Amino acid sequence: MDQSNIFLDENTPKVYLRLSLPLVLSMAVTLIYNLADTFFVAQTGNTELIAGVSLCAPVFTFLMAIGNIFGQGGSSLISRLIGQNDTEASKRASSFCFYAAILAGILTGATMLIFRGFFLNLLGSDSMTLDYASDYYTPLIIGTPFVMLSFIHSNLLRSEGMAKESMTGTISGALVNIILDPLLISTFGYGAAGAAIATVVGYAVSDIYFLIIVIRKSRVLSASPAKASIAPSSILQIIKIGIPAALANVMQSFTAIMTNQYLLPYGNDKIAAMGIVLKVSMIALLILTGFAFGAQPLFGYYFGSGDRKKLRALLRFTLLFILAAACLLTVSIIIFSSSLMKVFVDDSGMIAEGSLMLRLQVVTMPLVGLILLLMIIFQSAGKALGSFILSISRQGIIFFIVLAILCRVAGYTGIILSQAAADIITAVIAAILFRLQIMKEFR
Repeated sequence: MDQSNIFLDENTPKVYLRLSLPLVLSMAVTLIYNLADTFFVAQTGNTELIAGVSLCAPVFTFLMAIGNIFGQGGSSLISRLIGQNDTEASKRASSFCFYAAILAGILTGATMLIFRGFFLNLLGSDSMTLDYASDYYTPLIIGTPFVMLSFIHSNLLRSEGMAKESMTGTISGALVNIILDPLLISTFGYGAAGAAIATVVGYAVSDIYFLIIVIRKSRVLSASPAKASIAPSSILQIIKIGIPAALANVMQSFTAIMTNQYLLPYGNDKIAAMGIVLKVSMIALLILTGFAFGAQPLFGYYFGSGDRKKLRALLRFTLLFILAAACLLTVSIIIFSSSLMKVFVDDSGMIAEGSLMLRLQVVTMPLVGLILLLMIIFQSAGKALGSFILSISRQGIIFFIVLAILCRVAGYTGIILSQAAADIITAVIAAILFRLQIMKEFR
């Protein structure tokens, strides 16, 4: 069946779930993808090794951010082009994004290898963790083009309605990573380097699968070099949406870096615990991201076609659905916080500290769900200003200000309370921006 027909279905909630559920599963697998490294490294019982790998978590987030300039920026444009039935323009946009990501990956990887010492210090490594962090950092950076490229077609395929294919590619790479992790970390004794190599190989497998699907099955996407040239106005549309989307990921990296820097005086055990907490909290964050991003192709298509009735129906359903899912996730993680920490460590002190950190990290997840949904709506409509402001708020400027103030006022307690406080402030900003900038589009 023509993939674009999915957007013509009158049952908007059914179409949304058909697009979002595979993405949520992909996000869950991506979580496993990330947790696999932490789990197998944690089994060594080496606190410095765990901390060294945890310190490099922002590197992965940064690479994802650069890839998403073209992945999410391209997806926003292509969704609207499909709504306008402009197939040739969508093929050119997708091809441009593909090759731009390859070039960006090569340049970024080369830069981060040349300045490796600077970045490792920036991440918060010390004499105890530097070697472990370097072992993980180096193979990951060498594989930068493969990591970045995976975020292109995983996003663009969904803009065409091929959510299942996007999910399959993500799962394939994750399974390869999970299989290789114990072999490379323990069996062959590569330690942190083995975890990074497994991650890169997994992404390379996903890249190959996505490329095959685009070539064989896609009606509106292309990877042909001959179609990679697009109008400057189209590049601008990709960039003005892609950069705010990327900033959200970059700010997430800086949030982890700043948190580690503030926790450093309190010991490496606090950094190790926070590293695990941030990955466990991704259970809720990635699921909510999946439900929010699952609506992006539909919002983009409806904005492109000018169907306000379906826009209103989609907004009502996604808002209620995401808030309900967020509440369920928050309550579940709070109840099982200790058990979740015990999966990774058996140190009673780290479990107690990590459980408190985890509960405070997820308590405002319903507000995070609202922020994510509104950010996706801004991206889908091509509204760069609202997307930009939200992308630099929750885990950006607002967080940094709150972290500095609360640390000074309440010390360690203030540090672990900072994210929840930043979430509350950002949710208020998001609601105001929606009312001022885009609510009229739904009337």
